[in-house]
Amino acid sequence: MSFLESIDAPEALAWAREWSAATEAGLLNPPLQERIRAALDTDDRIPFVLRRGEHLYNFWRDARQVRGVWRRTTLESYLSDATEWEVLIDVDALAAAEDENWVWKGAHVRTPGVDRALVRLSRGGADATAVREFDLLSGEFVPGGFEIPEAKTDVSWLDLDTLLVGTDTGAGSLTASGYPAQVRVWRRGTPLLDAPVYTSGRHADVAVGAWADTTPGHERIVVSRALDFYRTRQSVAPLDPSASLQVLEIPEDCDTIIHREWLFLAPREAFAGIPSGGLGCIELRRFLDGARNIRPVFLPTPHVSLQSTAFTADHLLLTLLDDVSTRLTAHPLDDPTQPGRDLDLPPLVTASVVATSPLDGNEVWLTTSSFTEPTTLYRLDLGSELTPQVVRRSPALFDATGLTTRQHWVTSADGTRVPYFITGDFSRGPRPTLVGGYGGFEVSLTPGYSAVRGIGWLEQGHHFVQPNLRGGGEFGPEWHSQVVKTNRHKVWEDHAAVLADLVERGYARPSQIAVRGGSNGGLLTAGALVQYPELFGAAVIQVPLTDMLRYHTWSAGASWMAEYGDPEDPVERAAIARWSPLHNITAGVDKHYPPALVTTSTRDDRVHPAHARLFAQALRAAGQPIDYFENMEGGHAGAADNAQVARVEALIFQWLNQQVTSSAS
Repeated sequence: MSFLESIDAPEALAWAREWSAATEAGLLNPPLQERIRAALDTDDRIPFVLRRGEHLYNFWRDARQVRGVWRRTTLESYLSDATEWEVLIDVDALAAAEDENWVWKGAHVRTPGVDRALVRLSRGGADATAVREFDLLSGEFVPGGFEIPEAKTDVSWLDLDTLLVGTDTGAGSLTASGYPAQVRVWRRGTPLLDAPVYTSGRHADVAVGAWADTTPGHERIVVSRALDFYRTRQSVAPLDPSASLQVLEIPEDCDTIIHREWLFLAPREAFAGIPSGGLGCIELRRFLDGARNIRPVFLPTPHVSLQSTAFTADHLLLTLLDDVSTRLTAHPLDDPTQPGRDLDLPPLVTASVVATSPLDGNEVWLTTSSFTEPTTLYRLDLGSELTPQVVRRSPALFDATGLTTRQHWVTSADGTRVPYFITGDFSRGPRPTLVGGYGGFEVSLTPGYSAVRGIGWLEQGHHFVQPNLRGGGEFGPEWHSQVVKTNRHKVWEDHAAVLADLVERGYARPSQIAVRGGSNGGLLTAGALVQYPELFGAAVIQVPLTDMLRYHTWSAGASWMAEYGDPEDPVERAAIARWSPLHNITAGVDKHYPPALVTTSTRDDRVHPAHARLFAQALRAAGQPIDYFENMEGGHAGAADNAQVARVEALIFQWLNQQVTSSAS
């Protein structure tokens, strides 16, 4: 059924609509959908903010403003009992006026002037966006201003009248992955197609981008040429498009951060005395002059890893994981190698830095949450304190009475110890248990509150499991690199070990276990379905990759070959063929799979919907139990607004409860 490979072919859309309607008809649960929608739309949610100059900016959606509003306020008003918001862009009104299904994708504010913004709008939630110039002083789109048609675009303000732009301008402008292959210098009042090319890469690259650092006293252009998902070549130049670029002589797999006078280096393999997973620094000017005496800022241990960095005017803030528990440390920016000071955080929570604005002082916004505790928003000024002050608390949106969280460790097939969290009421014996998971791209999974999961699953007395599979970043780069390419099968070994451990510890019987994952996590659950179906009772497979012998030829797939391997390489292709879900489906007469629900979005321009369509169709042809649902909007997230999220989540949890609760005792 090759027509399924065409995203919007009439025959493919009719196929998707017919099957989706049949699936949804058997899963209608209006009260559950309405409750999830109410939780997503509640006015008691925290409006997270980002400072730009004197204002705090926020994007907000609720029951009345379905597509949302971009708005701003002052700190004084935000901290008051009744925040007064100035609405800048009403996306619902804009979509209605232009008869377009606009979805908000963010805005790039010019700094330090804070006078203009480049607004991104997506049709139906796709990654591709249209870009328009907005005047923050007048509160209107700029007539005749900068405007870029729908594409996967990178853009940066060079000055008020000049942009650095990477976008689709015709032949040679995009990489094989569909991202910009060149950057142009676009001056106001001239055609974009006439803008001179500033820098370019090769068709085989993942992407080429350039951004202007306009920090006063440290102005420059930084160019990044992504060779694959983990290897990059970077260059710097003065804030002048006519100046020559100077290449940073560092390993291609070494992450870099350039901030003020500093060059920070985070190598995946040891470099200049900094171990894999560590962070070092050196003055950028000295490095460009040939110095290599890089000093350590953070050194990892087998239990503690670096997750992210943030900056204020005078501090470097590090987010660390200690056996998947969060720590935040602040280092003086005038000498980041000085020992960090830990921020005072509540125990047993996951803390995340939400926003800082290094051009506007030492303000830090951060959150804490857990599987059972709603999000709390804090603010602090690192110039004077280490104890964050509570600003907002999210309401409890599901009943967590009796629920606790435990962490266990299990030994995988090759002897590696893998941790997982389980949340539930452990006084009730074996229960229906939903197992999440991702295991890829150095994405770390930490405990966090989900009202949707609580309403749809935990509140029913069920268990939820979050495994920290290899492929993630919970224990640094090596935790990820152990399972790439020809070692990819180890992710499933970790996953299978967790499932078996749940049964051995008495948390659930195999028939009570459901697995769920999206994107790379959808690949995980699709692979689990065809490799070890006897270990669980149901699988939810969302926006998945499944045809791993052709994934590199669809949408953004070519950009992921450093993760999964190159199907054109004989050795790597042989390894992929052994676990590619689509190519390992067995007919039901030979092996019986548990029921599966496959979902995707027609507008997903990151993971091609053909992965989900072909997998579902192949399962049906093999006589395996399969349901399918395709949302016609939503992009890679699978839903474009709260109404669609509620619809899809209610469908999924209704399906899960039908499949595994019948075996509960």
